[in-house]
Amino acid sequence: MKKNLMLQIMIAFVVGLVLGIGLWISGIDVTGYITWVSPFGNVLVSMLKMIVVPVIFLSLISGSASLPTGQFGKIGLKIIIWYFATSLVAAVLGSFLALVFNPGAGSSIAEWSALASTEATNITASTTSASGALIDVFLSMFENPFSALANGSFLAIIVFSIAFGLALKLLFDSEKTTEAMRTKITATLDLIEVCKQTTFKLVDWILAYSPIGVFALTSCNFANYGSALFGPYIKLAVGVICSVLILIFVGYPVMVAIFTRNNPYKVLNKIKDASLTAFVTRSSAATLPVSMKISDENLQIEPALSAFSLPLGATINMDGVCVHLPFFAVLAANMFGIDLGFTGLAILVITTVLASVGAGGVPGGSLMLLFIILQNMGLSTAQTSIIVGLALGINPILDMFETMNNVTGDLICTYAVASHSNMIIKSEDEKK
Repeated sequence: MKKNLMLQIMIAFVVGLVLGIGLWISGIDVTGYITWVSPFGNVLVSMLKMIVVPVIFLSLISGSASLPTGQFGKIGLKIIIWYFATSLVAAVLGSFLALVFNPGAGSSIAEWSALASTEATNITASTTSASGALIDVFLSMFENPFSALANGSFLAIIVFSIAFGLALKLLFDSEKTTEAMRTKITATLDLIEVCKQTTFKLVDWILAYSPIGVFALTSCNFANYGSALFGPYIKLAVGVICSVLILIFVGYPVMVAIFTRNNPYKVLNKIKDASLTAFVTRSSAATLPVSMKISDENLQIEPALSAFSLPLGATINMDGVCVHLPFFAVLAANMFGIDLGFTGLAILVITTVLASVGAGGVPGGSLMLLFIILQNMGLSTAQTSIIVGLALGINPILDMFETMNNVTGDLICTYAVASHSNMIIKSEDEKK
């Protein structure tokens, strides 16, 4: 089903691309076409925006409530620190290379300039937000949760969801908690899990519609801007792929070499089957059985550690997302004349890392998280629709590399913590 959906999306993208370019080359007035067709694309963007808040809210509560607080707490803390550290490295690398490739720079031709001028108020607000103090971002993380859910204040939702889940877990593990209360907590978590799986089913329905939305958005975008979008598209795709490969073959090996004193490329060779499986399936969850098998048989990691670390990594460790999202942020900044500046880039990195923990288990999760990044930049609904439309068209290709990065990162982090914590099972010869 997923393979068929991916094929349908790619076909819709190609057909929309060809039709859009054809309309642009013909020189005819495309206003009528865009008026009638664009709503079919905009409704896809609206549906994704509709589902993103409940997905992130429920996923983070469920995930943080499963974190260990007992005898395995110290090892669990190491895993979490490693996951956030690699996500931070990925976000910094992604932001740096996004500036190097600079997708969309120099492509703001008359059409883009006209588009930017119609959104002048929003651009001014975005520039002010990006140049504001980091303390404003920090304070925005702590907001009335009901107001945050209603207004889509993603950073506040992320912080509250994680804190709420941890509070449930600590309350359950407390010696003062009665069995009756533990039963109620378990029932609450079961309800949250049911709600989460229900939202995932809604995501499946939305994705089933996505080929129609992709066709509409792609054809309208290219009918409007024509070949001017090819440069940014190529730059963005090459940039994301290069960033992923640099992180896998340079970033991870450096970390493994420093913290384990082992040959990192031997480790990469041992986990290549999981990386390739993730590339083909585009799913961290679907790759999990392969990752577990490789962890036990090839890396010789204690099963108790891998049984916790790898499922958790499939939920919160999204290094590929952290590499991916900054490229679209820079593309948006170039398209709409937003000056990110140093503070804006710092906010982008922080937001990307925090947002990435909410992508776990969601098909096309990085697309939903794109809304968080764009909202934090101050983009309007019209501007967001254009960027998301571009992302939808190219996402199936980038998602392969992104998922491969995620799974590789999970195994690398698990191996590093296992090596540092003496949780590598040694053979009889090694013991001697």
